[in-house]
Amino acid sequence: MSVKVVARNRKAKHDYFLLDTFEAGISLHGSEIKSIRAGQVSLKEAYVRVDGEEAWLVNAHVSPYDPASRQNHDPIRERRLLLHKREIYKLWDEVRMKGVTIIPTQMYLKDGRAKIEIAIAKGKKNYDKRREIAKRDLQRDLDRYQRRER
Repeated sequence: MSVKVVARNRKAKHDYFLLDTFEAGISLHGSEIKSIRAGQVSLKEAYVRVDGEEAWLVNAHVSPYDPASRQNHDPIRERRLLLHKREIYKLWDEVRMKGVTIIPTQMYLKDGRAKIEIAIAKGKKNYDKRREIAKRDLQRDLDRYQRRER
């Protein structure tokens, strides 16, 4: 089972508390998979919208594939996520809570198929972000000190 990470949402862990993660397939057009394989994807401003019985990936940018020319796709079109009904219902229940959203954390190729990891996330306040940065700095200083003592 080979997995190749194509795109990561690096700000996700910084801006949100990630509560639960899911793996979903993506419904794509022909030229989109070629752009994804080339790594021309951005998840920076993307989010997931759940309506009734379907989940949609919104604002994910998949660059047009140059050799496709006329048959190319719209770079920021909404893409349907392939999830089980019970997973969609769970996402729907979680999203109805205040301050909770669904964001993509990474897109990858798994056995030749494009998959996306999505997470139920709760937004962080500025003081949470500062606290986390302070912890990371302290841990880095401790590691540096321990290496020097050896």
